[in-house]
Amino acid sequence: MEKNALETDIQFLPGVGPKRALLLRKELNVGTVGDLIKIYPFRYIDKSRIIPINAATPDMAYVQIRAKVEEVSLFGAKGSIAAEDVRFNTVKRMSVKVTDGTGYMEIVFFKGIKWMYSKLKAGGEFIFFGKPSIFNGRLNMVHPEVDSAGASEKEKDPVMQNATMSGVYPGTEKLRNGGITGKTMARLMESALKMALPEMKETLPQHLLVEKGLVPIHFAVRNIHFPRDITALEKSKYRLKFEELFYLQLSLLKQKYVRCRGENGIRMPKVGDAFNICYGSLPFDLTGAQKRVITEIRDDMKSGHQMNRLLQGDVGSGKTMVAVLTALIATGNGYQACIMAPTEVLAQQHFKNISRYLKNTGVKTALLTGSSRTAERREIHAGLEDGSIGIIVGTHALFEDNVVFKNLGLAIIDEQHRFGVEQRAKLWRKSSCGLAPHVLVMTATPIPRTLAMTLYGDLDVSVIDELPPGRKPIQTMSATESRRPALFKFLKDQIALGRQVFIVYPLIFESEKMDYKNLETGYEQIVKAFPFPPYRTAIVHGKQSNEEKKFNMDAFAAGRADILVATSVIEVGVDVPNASVMVIESAERFGLSQLHQLRGRVGRGSEKSYCILMTGHRLSKESRHRIELMCATENGFELAEEDMKMRGPGDLEGTQQSGLPIELNIASLAKDGLLLNDARQCAERVLEEDPKLVLGKNRILAEEVGKEKYNNTCNYSKIS
Repeated sequence: MEKNALETDIQFLPGVGPKRALLLRKELNVGTVGDLIKIYPFRYIDKSRIIPINAATPDMAYVQIRAKVEEVSLFGAKGSIAAEDVRFNTVKRMSVKVTDGTGYMEIVFFKGIKWMYSKLKAGGEFIFFGKPSIFNGRLNMVHPEVDSAGASEKEKDPVMQNATMSGVYPGTEKLRNGGITGKTMARLMESALKMALPEMKETLPQHLLVEKGLVPIHFAVRNIHFPRDITALEKSKYRLKFEELFYLQLSLLKQKYVRCRGENGIRMPKVGDAFNICYGSLPFDLTGAQKRVITEIRDDMKSGHQMNRLLQGDVGSGKTMVAVLTALIATGNGYQACIMAPTEVLAQQHFKNISRYLKNTGVKTALLTGSSRTAERREIHAGLEDGSIGIIVGTHALFEDNVVFKNLGLAIIDEQHRFGVEQRAKLWRKSSCGLAPHVLVMTATPIPRTLAMTLYGDLDVSVIDELPPGRKPIQTMSATESRRPALFKFLKDQIALGRQVFIVYPLIFESEKMDYKNLETGYEQIVKAFPFPPYRTAIVHGKQSNEEKKFNMDAFAAGRADILVATSVIEVGVDVPNASVMVIESAERFGLSQLHQLRGRVGRGSEKSYCILMTGHRLSKESRHRIELMCATENGFELAEEDMKMRGPGDLEGTQQSGLPIELNIASLAKDGLLLNDARQCAERVLEEDPKLVLGKNRILAEEVGKEKYNNTCNYSKIS
């Protein structure tokens, strides 16, 4: 099949060639003309206005002047060079004096002098576009863009005709050094559009263009690169952003619609005695949010369709209780449930809590981790196979081939992003009743709604958005090194009241010697300031064996240590109700999401808790903003939204290794939340009417969603 212009290799675009093509591939991941067209400007400069020289001031960003060349001078290392003595290898600077009748300006070049000298002749009129500045009391412009003032509209490429704004494209130093400057990019884009626009087909159906008031694809692509005016630019941006977000949601929701409409789920119509016994003996009332979430889960499990639900809940919101009651629904219907945790520490903690809740229910539960002993394993394997174990809590050990269930009906996964797709697929295949188990994914990392809709687009999302009664707010404050004596006094006062203290050091990469030095130095400093007796200090970090880590964590959890010095290894899953102070050293080195997770390790008991963020004196603007936000709010979802605005969705904890389902070229999950919502609702309406996209009017949609980029998307939830 003959390739169309969009699929043409970038090296064959006029002005590129093999050398530049290699550079574009490496720096911008551009392999074809179509790839280049999807590199959109990130800002625009209005070139419709020409201002008089006497109105230009150095505080203006960019200006465009139309002026006549009055005088051209060349300078070498020893001063000015006469025209008859010019040897360009000795020329260091070129100065061009220009005037427009209202005043004078000096135009200066340090590079490309030979070319500019041949072009800028006295008496010629040109348009100069650049940043005005003052040097030696005179107004000047260094390395402006230069165009002949006589270029007629007819001489312009039809693509650029009437364009009044100039786009600024992403660039790198390597691109600039290879001759691909901003102006070169604009010229290449001009060639690309000239070649590809005539062949470009509409990618949205007519009924959607009309319903949403969207401009056609040709108009949008032409005006996103060379806008006719601000209105044309805004319409083009809206169209292209909507299209990206719409197809992203349509591809995810289509999977969900196909799944939900098939009778392929285990029907669990009742709750059973164990559920009622556990629920009735709880020493506290569930929050309204917990009750709402359990109702949503129950509806899924009795529907006859497979449940694929994401449960989001801030630190301490009571997700474990929801997990326990969900597992009891499964056992009440004669099925087994497994609860998977990313670490042994968290698995042990879940097991301990769950065992407490299940005490009077008669449901047998077990713990299976990498450090389970052989005899113990044998017993557990037998119990899972004969169905006598109703709920199994474990880590990756549950993936092992010799772990066989009698009738697995529910899989609950805590901290979803820490498990690979392959591993999860292995677990789903363990269901022996012919139907895929129900799936509940839990995360304590608050995910902004827009990101959750994208990363987990084909799951139903439940949110526990209120904390259990009695939980006191955590007072968060920041301090620098000069306040350390006051900090140590405060910690001693807290320990004297019977409280315990976390002190966390950043360990961004396990191999960073500097980080370990900081941790070791910090530990020595703490031991010196808090000597034994009476103070007892434990230490936990990633280089310790599991046994060492467990011994020290257990000592702290049991109250045998007053202080736990640790790396962020303690971020997930440590529950010590008596710990009331969290000190985070070099807090500026952590992201907002991580700081919030660490802070959530305290405030789990009935006492007032504190989080102290220790920082250096010199903070970047972004770091200072992060620290101020942490002190201002405890709402994890607010912080996650801010984190995404500051760092982009790809850097949020847990999303980097996953990546987004498709690459977004123009839309932003951080800034286009309302548009994403609109696009999702629109995709839902389309699928409600035509779930398999077989109607004639949706033919374009079926073709687009069938393309490789959508079929390669990783389905984060449903692996069954």
